[in-house]
Amino acid sequence: MTRILFSLAALCLFTASTVTADDSSDSSKGLCAGDNISMFLVTKVAGAEDDGVEAGATTCYRCKYGQRPMVMVFTRSTDGAVAKFVKELDSTVAKHADDQLKGLVTLIGGESEDLTSQAKAIADKTDAKHVPIVVAKDTDNGPASYKLDDQTAVTVVLVNHSQVVARHDFAADKIDSAAVMTQVNEMLN
Repeated sequence: MTRILFSLAALCLFTASTVTADDSSDSSKGLCAGDNISMFLVTKVAGAEDDGVEAGATTCYRCKYGQRPMVMVFTRSTDGAVAKFVKELDSTVAKHADDQLKGLVTLIGGESEDLTSQAKAIADKTDAKHVPIVVAKDTDNGPASYKLDDQTAVTVVLVNHSQVVARHDFAADKIDSAAVMTQVNEMLN
């Protein structure tokens, strides 16, 4: 019994140490470290040329990626540092192919047609080849179970084994890609 309690305490400490100051500890404000992620549907617009999903198809990438480590980006904007971050994420996913790292950029916060146009523009700007650029079926605020803040431009969720490792909320021009990529490397080691 002591061994089980010690293991649970260690797990709690490890989980708490992966949450950064950008993350919310109030689960009503969104996913927190240790939370399980659920499925959600998206329409692929571009990117991830060899993932077997055609542009225009509806799928669940969270389901497709399963237990693999992933970086999920939910964005209401393609301005600021978003394109630079998507390029860096695409490069990081390619670099960590042996680790089966996956990425996903999901546009939310508007009408489907407008978001699809923005997705095409960001895909053209970034030339993403390893990360799909998609539009959420729930276009207003993304998947309801993720409780994304409707005032946040960019939310980045790091996931491994279907559980949140960390969540970051950013303004479009204030994305701290170095902090995110450091946590990606830590998650993979």
